[in-house]
Amino acid sequence: MKRKNLVGFVIFWLMLMSSASGQIGFPYCETFQTPNTLSETIFGGDARLTEGVLRLTSNQLNQRGYVYINVPFPSSYGLKVEFEYFSYGGVGQFLADGLTMFLFDGDSPNFSPGGFGGSLGYAQRNGELGLSNAYLGVGFDEFGNFGVANEGKNGGFSSVPPDSRAPDAIVLRGPGNGTTGYPFVVGRRTMETGTDGFNPGAQFPISSGGAGTSRVTDPNQIGYRKVFLELQPNDAGPGYFLTLRMMVTTQVNQPRMVTVFDRPYYFPAPKNLKIGFTGSTGGFSNFHEIRNLIVEVSNEDALENPDGVDILDFTSCAGRENQFFIEDEDVTLPNENSTIRCLQFFRTKEDITKNEGDICTQARCLEQNRFLVLPEGVFRASDNAGGFTFTPNEEFIGQKVQVYYTITDNFGKTSDGNSITLDIFESPEPIGIFVDGSADSEDSVELCPGESILLQGKGEEEYVGYQWLKDGKELVGQVSDSYIANEEGEYEVMGFNLKGCPAFSKKLVVSFPELPELSFPEPLVGCEPGQSVDVTSFIPGFDSERYDYLLSSENLSFLNEEMSEVNQSGIYGLQVKTKNLDCYSDPVPLEVFIQDQELSADFDFVVEGTDIKDEATGGIFPDDPIAFTDLSDPRAVEWTWDFGDGDSSSDQNPIHVFGKKGAFAVTLTIADQWGCLQSVTKTVEITRSFRVMIPTGFTPNEGQNQTFLPKWKGLASIELMVFNIWGELIFSTSDLNTEGWDGTLEGKLLDAGVYVYRFSGVATDGEKVSESGKFRLIR
Repeated sequence: MKRKNLVGFVIFWLMLMSSASGQIGFPYCETFQTPNTLSETIFGGDARLTEGVLRLTSNQLNQRGYVYINVPFPSSYGLKVEFEYFSYGGVGQFLADGLTMFLFDGDSPNFSPGGFGGSLGYAQRNGELGLSNAYLGVGFDEFGNFGVANEGKNGGFSSVPPDSRAPDAIVLRGPGNGTTGYPFVVGRRTMETGTDGFNPGAQFPISSGGAGTSRVTDPNQIGYRKVFLELQPNDAGPGYFLTLRMMVTTQVNQPRMVTVFDRPYYFPAPKNLKIGFTGSTGGFSNFHEIRNLIVEVSNEDALENPDGVDILDFTSCAGRENQFFIEDEDVTLPNENSTIRCLQFFRTKEDITKNEGDICTQARCLEQNRFLVLPEGVFRASDNAGGFTFTPNEEFIGQKVQVYYTITDNFGKTSDGNSITLDIFESPEPIGIFVDGSADSEDSVELCPGESILLQGKGEEEYVGYQWLKDGKELVGQVSDSYIANEEGEYEVMGFNLKGCPAFSKKLVVSFPELPELSFPEPLVGCEPGQSVDVTSFIPGFDSERYDYLLSSENLSFLNEEMSEVNQSGIYGLQVKTKNLDCYSDPVPLEVFIQDQELSADFDFVVEGTDIKDEATGGIFPDDPIAFTDLSDPRAVEWTWDFGDGDSSSDQNPIHVFGKKGAFAVTLTIADQWGCLQSVTKTVEITRSFRVMIPTGFTPNEGQNQTFLPKWKGLASIELMVFNIWGELIFSTSDLNTEGWDGTLEGKLLDAGVYVYRFSGVATDGEKVSESGKFRLIR
């Protein structure tokens, strides 16, 4: 490889900054026994990691979960898959429903699972669409609906009616998309004999146990299940030769291997495939879990090791972490869809070793080989596939450094090793970013909307090239010493000296500062004539040290604290800007209203239906209804009454009963349409607990006033006695409902004249009453 020129170095450096994470490839090994999974393992529905497994469903009704590996593999190499599954602990008379391993088109832009329930997340189900762009589905069916032609599915066991079930079955369904396809290909009923079943000694249930059972992880214990699927490219036609075997344990310490399918699968495969799993429950349930998933290509012999290339005279700069990128195009990647997965570094070619151990270990880049400490500096592989960095030590300026590296591709194949040779040059001093017209470099610049600003990169030495960056990304084509910025962001510039070493600037932040939100849906009101309105108190977060505020009308203007004394009503416009800028925001309308006449509040009150309002006019009783009349300013639109006894009212003219004696301070508060308030307080005295009125005469022979009866109020008991002028008792009563004396004695009407009464009683509050006097009987 030739020496990288200045532009090449910039491109490599920027590619590393913006590149995605390193490609995850095959073998794809996912134990599901750690707290986290690989980044391309995608969960959905009820699927979750728990207790060292991936749980697709819990043993609850109507669960549905799925997971898929978002890494495509070329279909031309075939596929080998192995995983343990756990199906147990069901609730209900039957175990349900089951789980599916599926393959789908790896180039599909979107993924969605199929119908759940009896379709196990693969096939269509009544109105539910099937798995998007599906290629193959292997269902491990407990309840028995996956292998029959019900719920809209395409075909099933010929020996089972569509409206029946085929429980304990492993069923292979073919390609489909949406509402079409997903045909029944073949099935085995694991607890039956005959063409679709097994011999009695080979039979096993799909689930390891029902209600109350637990997960079986020991291959020597009854209920253990492990699946081995291989799709070998079919040389004789389209599709694959499919082999499905299972390790099952139905007797203690006797795990056995059962071949379920060993047959062609004649459906042409898409160019790339992806793999996933679904699980579901319906009206009955089971736990459905998987772990220790390994996905690898079947035709391992067709894979070749990649070839690297010797890299000569890369430029590095002392005291800095220099960043480089080996692209797929720079090396030989012989395998289809092959990309660089990672790099590993070694001091000498003799130090190069390849991973030993199981298939998962062989495909990994060992962490101890991803960085290398040398006297000249430190090499470190990045997470960006072919990316790496070198940080040279300054005492080796003017010298070279050589290391060896290997490439591992996304199929786990590793190259034999090649060298990297780098020159170590002196790093330039940092470059500064200067705003046009400024003598000092800046950290931040604020602009008005629509403005732009000229940024310039300046340093202590001669630079042969520049590169501007915004928010850490290259600004394409911006390679001069200046740049016109008109967008918010963090700007940087690199200046490359004569030896290609970059001088990095610090970041300069260009911003269009957000201004405080101003909104005044209601007028700002001064309720007293001549009062000033403090507009600043209505502005959220008013900050005159950071912002300038301008309030203006046709004839007036107020700036900042001047707005605390606005003394004229009118429609104004309020604007704001940051202190160091000249651009005000668009004006926001604001109305100021100041009363020109003070509100007045007043009211009156009487006992309802009377003229009584105090002791002088007859006194008020606790149970008297008091009618209050508003006499306030006609501008009032709201009334609030506080009766002084804990009760209140919002009526304009309320009626209130106090219910006890006492002096009550009644306050009326009125409000006008602007929210201005005014109050007035008056005292209502409840002085009477009783009242007695004695008539001065009566006329027994007339149509009215035929009896002598005092009128009273508030008495709990009474006694009325009537005497003649000689002091003889002629009538008495203590009946509260008495009709009084009718002027007779022993049934005979007495003569007209003067008679004497004595009246006594006890009031409801216990006060005693006693009155006496004369009255006249008139005939």
